[in-house]
Amino acid sequence: MASKTTLNTKNLAALGAERLADLLLDITKGNADAKRQLRLELASEAGSGDVAREIRKRLSSIARSRSFIDWQGRNAFAADLDMQRRAIVSQVGPVDPAGAFDLIWRFVALANGVYERCDDSTGKVQSVFHEACEDLIDLAEVAAPDPLVLADQLLEALADDDYGHYPTLISGLASVLGSEGLQHLKAGITTSGIDLSNNYALCMALEQIADVEGDVDAYIDQQSDLARKAPQVAAEIARRLLEAGRVEESWEAINAPDEKDRGWIPYDWEVTRISVMHAMGQTEAARDFMWTCFARSLNADHLRAWLSGLPDFEDVEAESRALEHALGFESFTTALHFLMTWPAIEQAAVLITNRAAEIDGNHYELLGPVSDALEDRHPLAATLLKRGLIDFALQNSRVKRYRHAARHLRECKNLAARVDDFAQFDTHEAYLDGLKQSHGKKTSFWGAVA
Repeated sequence: MASKTTLNTKNLAALGAERLADLLLDITKGNADAKRQLRLELASEAGSGDVAREIRKRLSSIARSRSFIDWQGRNAFAADLDMQRRAIVSQVGPVDPAGAFDLIWRFVALANGVYERCDDSTGKVQSVFHEACEDLIDLAEVAAPDPLVLADQLLEALADDDYGHYPTLISGLASVLGSEGLQHLKAGITTSGIDLSNNYALCMALEQIADVEGDVDAYIDQQSDLARKAPQVAAEIARRLLEAGRVEESWEAINAPDEKDRGWIPYDWEVTRISVMHAMGQTEAARDFMWTCFARSLNADHLRAWLSGLPDFEDVEAESRALEHALGFESFTTALHFLMTWPAIEQAAVLITNRAAEIDGNHYELLGPVSDALEDRHPLAATLLKRGLIDFALQNSRVKRYRHAARHLRECKNLAARVDDFAQFDTHEAYLDGLKQSHGKKTSFWGAVA
């Protein structure tokens, strides 16, 4: 049985309404967010009109504010925003959809100004606005605003959208806009006099309209000749042409990028090209290309696709070929990640011992978990990774990592007893002596070791 001092609904209710009211007033002194929440609750008792007025006042206050929101105030601000958003949806929406739609539109319109004066490195504030966009779409379907008025609202918002916030709304609002609204919006954009080449939001909006209308050519028209040669854009164009059954054109589009000037090749481009090749009946060529893609990136999805098309028993030999290729891959870190996630633990250990000089201790997010995973079966490989982490921290005087480096050194000591043969590598005692000679004066590290 709960004590009478336990904080639960029953015990608090026993205090009585008046006492609780006094406590709330006392608790919320100096807490603006809590006061706003209480005012919203009081307003809800009076009706949705009062709630709407409270929300409108708060949104206007946010719009007027010019103060910077740093990382310390970010969470509280995001919580305040979300409280207003939820009040619009849950308290105003059910009784006044049109009023709620107007409020949520005002809410979303705050985004540009807020982003400019907020440290939102965690994306917490942005996520609230993304949810508000979903709410806007839902409320629009209920409120059913005039399509032409809605199109004009979107046009005005798009023209000043520095963050590409509004174009994503178009597909969600397509059913409300209808053909009339979409055409009105499209005409408004093209006759606005705004230089579309310098306005990302408007260009993106035209792409969205084209996709909603299923107009592949209109989508392609939005891409410059230079953009069409970029692998990512080429993939987007080719995918749309393929879905429209225009296979030959899709093949031409996917091959628009210059093979010699591609730089980083996006996975989407590779996958789309494979899809087009299959559509053209180029099955064997598609399989060869899968291997090519895997060989240059060690992307496991490409390898799985390549192996899946092989007859039984041939896949074992083919997998061995792939793992052998990984062992000699130019990037040690990429190879290690692939082998551990495939998984091919034995090969990962071989990679480490064969290419220990390439271990980059700066990749602690990879080396740490891998070293832990290898401890039981491959203590030498685990030790070499831990040494890489230690060496990087000490050689680069990463003081904040010394605590972790000290832990790794203790782990190396424990692992040493299980290493049958250190081969060409230093024993633990020799490695420790080397550390003392090179970094003996780094007392903060040695203090953590003790």
